[in-house]
Amino acid sequence: MLPVLMLFLIPIGGGIPAGVLLARGHGIAWPVTMGLYLVSDVILAFLFEPVLRLLIAAGRSIPPLARATDAVRRAMDRTVAQYGGGAGPFALIMIAFGVDPMTGRAAAAAAGHGFVSGWAIAIAGDMIYFTVIMVATLRLNSVLGDPNRTMTVILVAMIFLPMLIRRLKSKCAKLTLPGGGLQAP
Repeated sequence: MLPVLMLFLIPIGGGIPAGVLLARGHGIAWPVTMGLYLVSDVILAFLFEPVLRLLIAAGRSIPPLARATDAVRRAMDRTVAQYGGGAGPFALIMIAFGVDPMTGRAAAAAAGHGFVSGWAIAIAGDMIYFTVIMVATLRLNSVLGDPNRTMTVILVAMIFLPMLIRRLKSKCAKLTLPGGGLQAP
């Protein structure tokens, strides 16, 4: 189980599909695999929180960092506005789902959430993301039958699908008139 946990601790890239396929190859049941991923998120919380606290403290006393902190806060406000309302738990969970748990935690901290509630929100979003990727990985591997091709397809989808969705969303927004109607392209 330790190799699976180590893969899940990789903060970027193929850690999820590789860990899921490794767990399946070792006969680890999916609920245990999810538990291992949850443990990796808790470890991440304890490793990242001191860094976040240091950045927040430095942002209060170092003018360039204070400006950067203000810019991040404004960006978070714009992001949260896309999910409706203020920086409530749902919007913050969606940030963690759409970006990563560290960004979700930073957004939760900016919204005033402390260590436990902030990480609970960030981890909830990340666990939803993990579940989507885990199910997609296992389903695709059952079709392809080749873990290497499965990981390649999942990684490509993880990288390019969000970009494609943003591009399509932007094009749809340009086609929509302020009153809700569509304009000709």
